[in-house]
Amino acid sequence: MPGRLFLTQPLAGLAQGIGATSVSVNDPPRRNIQPGQDIAVLTRELAFQHMRWGLIPVGRTNARGRPVMETIVNARSETVFEKSAFQGVGRAVVPADGWYEWTGKKGRKTAWRISSATGEALWFAGICDAWTAPGGREIWQVATVTCEPNADVRDIHDRMGVLLRPQDIRLWLEGTEAQALDLACPAPSGSLTVEAAEDVDWRGP
Repeated sequence: MPGRLFLTQPLAGLAQGIGATSVSVNDPPRRNIQPGQDIAVLTRELAFQHMRWGLIPVGRTNARGRPVMETIVNARSETVFEKSAFQGVGRAVVPADGWYEWTGKKGRKTAWRISSATGEALWFAGICDAWTAPGGREIWQVATVTCEPNADVRDIHDRMGVLLRPQDIRLWLEGTEAQALDLACPAPSGSLTVEAAEDVDWRGP
């Protein structure tokens, strides 16, 4: 939806392909990126920086007025610009080679690896914000944006990440909300490859 990501391509090569201005982030190949971990994120300035994957909405409180600490990993595109939990967030882009989904019953689930049919990197639309943790430390955080699945993904999940074409990255980062929403649609059917992921050590990187 995505639930976990993987990225093995060097960020320097990805940055060159889209004209990014800064590659101060230098991550090793990662085959099991989990929510709660720091990931490389492309910002509005076309620079990569680390952000925590999982967004705690700023200013969100419960009925007692206490902060809600629930972490949002994926935000629905249909409501991302409407919900009060996302007011004032910025936009970002998350690069990845692909992502994983699971099907089946607990204890007997099958892991699936989804990636580009051409082997190119995928660019996930995201929203980002700076959260002030207890003690005053500022933490940048990001959530990926989801939409209805295309035919490639439909059999394994009812949602998929919004995948941006390289030429649409600037529009997602800098455009109006209406322009961004126009991009929040499923990737063309046939553009993704889905295969069983039996070779991944889910405990490691």
